[in-house]
Amino acid sequence: MDPRTCLIVDDSRIIRKVSRRIVEGLGYEVDEAADGAEALAQCSAALPDVILLDWNMPVMDGLTFLRRLRALPNGDRPKVLFCSIESDPERISEALAAGADEYVMKPFDGEVLASKFEEAGVT
Repeated sequence: MDPRTCLIVDDSRIIRKVSRRIVEGLGYEVDEAADGAEALAQCSAALPDVILLDWNMPVMDGLTFLRRLRALPNGDRPKVLFCSIESDPERISEALAAGADEYVMKPFDGEVLASKFEEAGVT
């Protein structure tokens, strides 16, 4: 059986490092991308099982990436967890309407992320 994979998309190297540690602890192989364009290129080559996605990034923001991901062949397959400081309910609804499976507020810890993975049905 292939290992489960997760792509962490965030322009903050520190957030990617912390998230990587948590997600690897959940048993995933992890790749990283610093923006939506880099992430889209990686997803075009191979879709991960789960994507942790920041909203505000240079080059391509998370919402644009999510819409383009969902338009790819099998782009509906990865579970997408938006991880953002955006707390406006309208923005959260916008992310979910665009195809996000869950929404995680930053900052988060391992316990919060594990429960969000479970809620999204990916643990």
